[in-house]
Amino acid sequence: MKRPLTVATCQFPISADIGRNLGHVSRQLKQAEARGADVVHFSEGCLSGYGGREVKTFKGFAWQRLRESTEEVQAMARQFGLWVVLGSTHPLSGRHKPHNSLYIINSRGKIVNRYDKRFCCSTSDGRGFDLKYYSPGNHFAVFDIKGIKCGALICHDYRYPELYREYKRRGVQLMFHSFHLGHLTRKQWKACHAMYDVTVPAAMSTYAACNHMWVSVNNTCGRESCVPSFFVQPDGFISERLRRNQAGLLVSTVDNQANFNDASVAWRKRCMRGVYHSGPLVSDPRSTVRTSL
Repeated sequence: MKRPLTVATCQFPISADIGRNLGHVSRQLKQAEARGADVVHFSEGCLSGYGGREVKTFKGFAWQRLRESTEEVQAMARQFGLWVVLGSTHPLSGRHKPHNSLYIINSRGKIVNRYDKRFCCSTSDGRGFDLKYYSPGNHFAVFDIKGIKCGALICHDYRYPELYREYKRRGVQLMFHSFHLGHLTRKQWKACHAMYDVTVPAAMSTYAACNHMWVSVNNTCGRESCVPSFFVQPDGFISERLRRNQAGLLVSTVDNQANFNDASVAWRKRCMRGVYHSGPLVSDPRSTVRTSL
């Protein structure tokens, strides 16, 4: 029997200071290792800072410092024998805007994959918000950690259930979904936190249950943050969550031998093939005529 996978879902107050962010990452890697984690999951832009919030422009950005810091995280992953899902910014060549990314670092300290945020939120003209700072990605990232097939998504991607469904087609059992919904003024927080407090947990629980998938969800805890980090079981139940605006990590167990309710298991594969009903259809005029009693 395969040993369950232990996931550390982390949050800390992300800043524009790469060194300060690295300090938080380092401390939480040590805490995760001490608590028996196999993989440590960090939030969107956690090492570089997030464009439009902590990072006001990428012109003159300290790319070399970011590269060196990423290599330090790789070295710590190797030292502690941990997989790391690390939120950061990935530079492109020429005048192209960077990607908003999650680096997938294995327990030997090697980057084995990278997910680039596909749906960068924007204004109706396609230039505001994320798209002002980032180039969208065009690929899924599927990787295996100790026999568990994993996937990755970032923040606004949660508005698109098609992404979760496609990951399900690819056999993903555990999703790492990183957010950055924080570093807001009190006024901004009052205007939007209720929406995110409702939609993020609701969406994550729904995707977990509909796809029978574990989901690790994290966020910056920089004041004001909208949603605390949490972990969702394959039946859609949120098993544990951290406190908003407070740094910490929660440790959860992914055990595919556990028996969780999966209400759509009998018909999900047919539905994903485009067969949108359960059981055999009938040939009956009282079924086909829909305008009479």
